[in-house]
Amino acid sequence: IEVYPKTTAVLVRHHGIYVWGDSWISAKTQAECYHYLFDAAIKLHHLGLDWSTPDHGPTQNVKGFSSINSMIKRVATKAGTVDSNFKLQPYPRCVVLYIEGTTTPISFVTDVHFPYARDNVGRHLSATYNSAETQDDIKLLRSQVEDDLKQGVLGAVPIPSEDAGKEKVIASLVANVEAMIKADRKITALKQLQGHIWRTGFENNELEGVFFDDVPEALEKWHALGIKVYIYSSGSRLAQRLIFGNTNYGDLRKYLSGFFDTAVGYKRETQSYVEITESLGVDKPSDILFVTDVYQEATAAKAAGLEVVISIRPGNGPLPENHGFKTINSFLEI
Repeated sequence: IEVYPKTTAVLVRHHGIYVWGDSWISAKTQAECYHYLFDAAIKLHHLGLDWSTPDHGPTQNVKGFSSINSMIKRVATKAGTVDSNFKLQPYPRCVVLYIEGTTTPISFVTDVHFPYARDNVGRHLSATYNSAETQDDIKLLRSQVEDDLKQGVLGAVPIPSEDAGKEKVIASLVANVEAMIKADRKITALKQLQGHIWRTGFENNELEGVFFDDVPEALEKWHALGIKVYIYSSGSRLAQRLIFGNTNYGDLRKYLSGFFDTAVGYKRETQSYVEITESLGVDKPSDILFVTDVYQEATAAKAAGLEVVISIRPGNGPLPENHGFKTINSFLEI
C-alpha cells in the first residue's frame, strides 16, 4: 500500500492487482472484488464456461456451474454489475421511476385507472360536496376554468355560483373535468381531484394497482442494496402512494423513499430534473438513474445530467429511430 499525502489518492496492491481509491478501505474493497472476479473467471474458463457473456452460460453441462455462477452474482451484488467486458459497473445512488408504461401497463392506466376517475366525478362530488377537501378541489377547479375560458381552451364551460344550486355546480364541474381528462391535461386542479376519487376507489376495493412482474423483485433488490427509489409522475403524490400501496403484489411503498409530481415541474422540462437532483442531494446528477417510456422525458432528464434508460413494455408507443438511449424490457436488466 502506498499513500500520497498531498492528495486523497491511495494505491493498493492485492494479489497483483493495483487499484486507486479515495481511501484505504475503498481501494482495498475494490481490489478484493476485482481479484475475486478474476479468480472466478479463471475457474469458469477451466470449467468450459463462457465468462464473457452476461449469463456465463455453460458450453456443456458442467458440475459446479451453479455454485460458481452464484459466486459471481454475490460479488456483483456487493460492488455493482459486470458488463460483457467483465468490467465492474457501479449501481446508481438513486433511481427515479415513471409509472405508466414503466412500472405499470399502459392498459391499466387507460382502461381502468383514468376511466374510474372520469366515471365517478359526479358521484364523488355529490357524496363529499360539503367537505372542506372537496370545497378546496372546487375552488381550484374554478380558478383553472376561469383561466381556460380567458384563453379559449376547448371544452371549458362556465361554473355557476353557489347560488345556482349544488346540482348545477356539479354538472358544470363534471363537464369541465371530462374535457380535461379527454385532453390528457397535466394540471394540478385535475390531478388533485382525481387523487381523491381514486382514494375512494382503493378504500372500497374497487381499484387495485397493477404492476409488471419484475417490478417488485427489482424494488426489493435495490432496497436491499441501499439504493433509494423515487417516483415521478404527473399524477398527484396522493395518487402515486395509493397505486403503490394497493397493488397485486401488496404494499410496495416500503421500498420507496419519496414521490414527485407536477409541483416540481412538468416531466418534459429539463428544469424539473434539476429540481429533483437538488432535492435528492446527490453529488452529481449522473448519480441518478431515470427510467421512463417517454422519449421527450428521457431527453429532458439527460439534458439535466441524469443517467437515463427507456422502458420498452407491451403497449408502449414507438420511439424515434436512432434515439440514442439504452433500452430495457425488464427492471432486472438494470
